[in-house]
Amino acid sequence: MANKKPSPVGKGDREAVDEASRKAVFFDRDGTLNVDIHYLHRPEDFIWIPGAKEAIRYVNDRGYLAILVTNQSGVARGYYPESDVRRVYDWMNCELQKVGAHLDALYYCPHHPEAKLSAYRKACSCRKPATGLIDAACARFHIDRTKSCFVGDSDSDMLCAKNAGLKGLRYEGGSLLELVTDSI
Repeated sequence: MANKKPSPVGKGDREAVDEASRKAVFFDRDGTLNVDIHYLHRPEDFIWIPGAKEAIRYVNDRGYLAILVTNQSGVARGYYPESDVRRVYDWMNCELQKVGAHLDALYYCPHHPEAKLSAYRKACSCRKPATGLIDAACARFHIDRTKSCFVGDSDSDMLCAKNAGLKGLRYEGGSLLELVTDSI
């Protein structure tokens, strides 16, 4: 995605846009859907947060798009290729299918201002707390921001939500399903 407009990727993308799909829940990945192990890039290292799969199913069942938005500076640092980000996303969707859930799209930022790899070294509009990833998803899916929210675990995620005009839901531990059901 270097030097390109942010775009969704992954076999699990869903193109259908109808009235029920115009609201979305944006999910951060590391620390929100999975235990943050820094630079996660292998499915075998992925550990779901308690209630994460069920939270995604909950938003699916209520007609929200479930969109993954994540900074992936490990790409810029040369720790793993972009294909690993897509591979983990595809694996997540395979695991989610087992519980009747799915993610509709993946938006990620592989950039970092101090990147080891020059192709990814830049200050960009897609790295959270900037809103480029959310803006791209909203444009593609015609998302109504007033009916949507962002679930994340960091100050950066909450600032991104605010900057994007979304309700921010801060995950601070426990069951992610409880946070989502109490807030949506």
